Amino acid sequence: MAGVPLQFSEALNLQQLGIPEASIKHGLTSMESDRWIICVEPSQVTMVDLQNGAQVTRRPIQAEAAVMNPTQNILALRSGTTVQIFNLDAKAKVKAHQMPEPLVFWKWTSTANLALVTATSVYHWALDNADPPVKMFDRLAQLGPNTQIINYKVSPDGKWCLLGGISAGAGGSVDGNMQLFSMEKTVSQHLTGHAAAFSTIKIPGREDPAQILCFHGKTAGSPEPPKFFVREIGRDPSKGPAFGIQPANIPVPPDAATDFPVSLVADPKNDIAFLLTKMGYTYMFDMHSGKTIYRARVTQETIFVTTCQESTGAIFGITVRRGGVLRLQLNGQTLVPYILNTLRDNELAIKLAGRLNLPGAESLFAAEFERYMAAGNIAEAARIVAQSGTALRTPATMARFQQIPAQPGQVPPLLQYFSVLLENGRLNEQESIEVAKPVLQQNRLPLMEKWLKDDKLQASEALGDLIMPHDVGMALSVYLRAECHAKAIQCFVQRGEYDKIVPYSTSVGFKMDYSTMLNQLLFNNPQGALDLAKGLVNAEGGPLIDIQATAEAFLSSNRVQETTAFLLEALKENKSEHAYLQTKLLEINLIGGAPQVADAIMQQGILTHYDRPHIGKLCERAGMWQRAAEHYTEINDIKRVFKNSHQMNPEFVVSYFGKLNREQSIMLLKDMMSRGPQNMQVCVEVAKKYHDELGSEDLVAVFENARATEGLYYYLGAIVNASEDPYVHFKYIQASCMLGQFKEAERVCRDSNIYVPEEVKNYLKSSKLPDPRPLIHVCDRFDFVDELTEYLYLNSLLQYIEVYVTKVSPAKTPIVVGKLFDLGANEDFIKRILMAVGTACPVDELVEIAETRNRLRLLQPWLEANVATGSTEPSTHNALGKIYITLNRDPKSFLLNNMFYDPKVLGPYCESLDPQLAFIAYKKGAGECDEQLIKVSHEHGLYRDLAKYLVERQDLELWAKVLTPEEGKENEEDPQRRQLIDQVVDWAMPESTNADEISCTVKAFMAADLPSELINLLERIVLQGSDFSDNKNLQNLLILTAIRADSTRVAGYVDQLDNFDAKDIALICLSESHMLFEEAFSIYVKFAKPEHTADKDEQTEMQVLAIGVLVDHMKDLDRAKTYASQCDEKPVWSKLGKAQLDNKFPAEAIESFINA
Repeated sequence: MAGVPLQFSEALNLQQLGIPEASIKHGLTSMESDRWIICVEPSQVTMVDLQNGAQVTRRPIQAEAAVMNPTQNILALRSGTTVQIFNLDAKAKVKAHQMPEPLVFWKWTSTANLALVTATSVYHWALDNADPPVKMFDRLAQLGPNTQIINYKVSPDGKWCLLGGISAGAGGSVDGNMQLFSMEKTVSQHLTGHAAAFSTIKIPGREDPAQILCFHGKTAGSPEPPKFFVREIGRDPSKGPAFGIQPANIPVPPDAATDFPVSLVADPKNDIAFLLTKMGYTYMFDMHSGKTIYRARVTQETIFVTTCQESTGAIFGITVRRGGVLRLQLNGQTLVPYILNTLRDNELAIKLAGRLNLPGAESLFAAEFERYMAAGNIAEAARIVAQSGTALRTPATMARFQQIPAQPGQVPPLLQYFSVLLENGRLNEQESIEVAKPVLQQNRLPLMEKWLKDDKLQASEALGDLIMPHDVGMALSVYLRAECHAKAIQCFVQRGEYDKIVPYSTSVGFKMDYSTMLNQLLFNNPQGALDLAKGLVNAEGGPLIDIQATAEAFLSSNRVQETTAFLLEALKENKSEHAYLQTKLLEINLIGGAPQVADAIMQQGILTHYDRPHIGKLCERAGMWQRAAEHYTEINDIKRVFKNSHQMNPEFVVSYFGKLNREQSIMLLKDMMSRGPQNMQVCVEVAKKYHDELGSEDLVAVFENARATEGLYYYLGAIVNASEDPYVHFKYIQASCMLGQFKEAERVCRDSNIYVPEEVKNYLKSSKLPDPRPLIHVCDRFDFVDELTEYLYLNSLLQYIEVYVTKVSPAKTPIVVGKLFDLGANEDFIKRILMAVGTACPVDELVEIAETRNRLRLLQPWLEANVATGSTEPSTHNALGKIYITLNRDPKSFLLNNMFYDPKVLGPYCESLDPQLAFIAYKKGAGECDEQLIKVSHEHGLYRDLAKYLVERQDLELWAKVLTPEEGKENEEDPQRRQLIDQVVDWAMPESTNADEISCTVKAFMAADLPSELINLLERIVLQGSDFSDNKNLQNLLILTAIRADSTRVAGYVDQLDNFDAKDIALICLSESHMLFEEAFSIYVKFAKPEHTADKDEQTEMQVLAIGVLVDHMKDLDRAKTYASQCDEKPVWSKLGKAQLDNKFPAEAIESFINA
């Protein structure tokens, strides 16, 4: 394609990189910039890095679509309505969102914004915050659901959006519709066409750039050819009319009548628009004029995605399915010749050659220039020179304008020429010199400054020389740009900017003799010499002057201040080889009358290699005690300086001890304390801060040796709360007591768990303090109550005994009272403290102590007082009960009526005095003392009471304990059990009128397998006229028990008893295990009588059952016949006849049946 203005090549092929053909199409492959190509495959996402030789990276990501950020390694993924953004470098998810409806198109409009297009709306999703996508506008009806969105773009200023799509038209054509939306006005405009692009161009004669919209326009169904439109959008009307051109026809070839554009890409570098169509045609347009520059079919396939490489102006596009990545670029070398020779458009050729500085139009420029010059049109001639690039901008051309005579009242032609050149760009060196001459002659320095600031003039030494007489600063800027180093340094010197000389010389590598310059300045301008010297010692690569020689030069001129400033700058790196100079710096200020300067230098700590002992002595001579101390390491030197510690800052003194070792610190503290009380406070602060390092014992010794009890008190008081050293706590208590700080001593004794109790107790006792409360707390906490009581009693501190038991520890009252008993204290005093303590005193312990000392009666008033106040504490009532029992003060009434004593306590107490009282107490336990109750009953023969208690308790488990023999003694007679059973049968049961008691007792006898005893019990209840004689259950039980245990009694019971279950009892008698046939017959006969069975049928049934006993069990037919005759009932005769027949007595049977 030589000679044409388009360079075309295939950069790479995606299929050759392993990307399947099915993935190379719209929606699956994207190219947002010249950095990445992203392809979505069925099971992975493939990324082609165009910046690194098309390196391929595959990631196992499931997604429907993916687009890479144009400038960052940030990938957006879409699956269904879910959109996610990932930072590949950070390996982290940036954002995610669930869209309300599926996406039909998406695109990065900038590095910070992702556009999302749905079937109805357009959204923008900002990358730099956590907000969800924001709806920008709704799609127009012309871009409805049947429209396929193929592109979306946002203007450079971010205020305009353009949405483009295609849809099926009439006759198989493809219609294009676009929606232009203004964000400021929130209105949309419908455009008919297929492709558009935003760009920014520079319009000649205008200072502000023009933001334009280029688009392809084609009305559906119209026979007119498509047109190329260029419009400026968004310009402020106050700045003038918007730029625009007449729409230009697009030359569509005959074979492409149904072809339509798929993409329009702007080349911002050359202001050329590339229009690519479905059939593979490429059109090139000049965005300034709208003219078509070139048209060619570059491929037989459709390019479905495109992007621009802004650095080169190249356009990249990918062909569908085949995956060819095509590169299209303007061929600047052939553009102008092609326009001249093929298009024959001289005007276009001149404009493009001038705008893009391209070869090929030199003769045209020269001809045009001569034509305008001949016509006297100076401005247009100058414009042609400006447009020609470098072709006509020669000294000869300037001479042509200089030769033209100036017209009165008008701008000279040469200045008109320069004015036009300045409007279009930058002047060259000669032009800059020539334009400067008249401007400087007129002293128009602001204009020169503006041109230099706008980079309209080319800097040169000659230009700087012209400006130098007028403005040194402006000349300096020219020299700097022109790299005239020597003259730039002269400007620095002339301006007094000495500190800039060295950095500049170093940066540009310029060498000069600084020593001479420095010596000259030292006498004329000391401050300038200082600035220059600072710059020389700070030069990159090391100092350019000798530091010591320079310092001596300053000092020889008696410039102490400048010497100090210079050395501070020169020595700021604090090198060891500069130790002498560091010492000299401090020395000249300490000796030269400026100790405050030396102090400030040392305060900053920037110098560390100087001779410290020497400087320390100089500081000491200057009265700078703190600085002197900082420089000494020998303890004697330090002690000498610290004689003046009262003139030092206390904070300094405290912090200074942090630099000393333990031995030095103790020695210095002793020395300071020996010099009087003025040092005590600061010594206390030192001790408080460093007590861990110095040790409490040594610090205490320092204060004690100096007899500084107050200092010791304050020191220990600051650490005692956090210290776990018993010695510290003991010494603090001791110091508090010595200073009369009894409340503080009391606090530590009360709250501390650290001190040694024995040690503190002994000290407090030996001290005989007027306030014994510290001792009280120690003895109370560590159980020295006996010793405390004895101490207080023997020292006549009786009121503190009362305070102790009432306020401090009422629970320890028994111990105190016990000790008072032992000490023979007055009983009235003991009673008084007991009454004062009241119910707070533990009763059990006090009673035990009183009992062991046989002083229980002394407690009676106190106990009765407690009861009177409503005390229900068992201990109180137990103690009072013991007293009443001992005094025989109606104890039975107390045991019966008192509801609060503990039977387990009073029961054993009573056993040795009166077993009957013990029984009453145990009985009060309501079952809790059953074991003790049974034991005392057996031991003292209280069987009648026990029997009555058992009946009333109605507890089968308790019955089992007394009725069940011990294991291994089942066959032995237990006299205690026998006596108990006799009492139950003879007394307890006859007296009972409670059916539940009777029932439970009977069950107990049954459970204990005592049939004989049970029979006796039941006879006593049933046969001897009790309230339960007619009880059916008891009568049944009596007969049944007799059946099993003593059958000889059954007949008698049948005769005597009337209210039992006759049928059931009779059946039991007839059973094989008993065979009591006579008793069963008697039961049936008895209950067949009317007085026992009122119903006639039931009487007959009983008679039939009775004769059944005779014939079936006893086999006595004669007796049966006699009984049948007595009854003379048909069922009875029938029963007899059947039995006679079964026994082969037919005649008798017939007779019986006849009677029946």
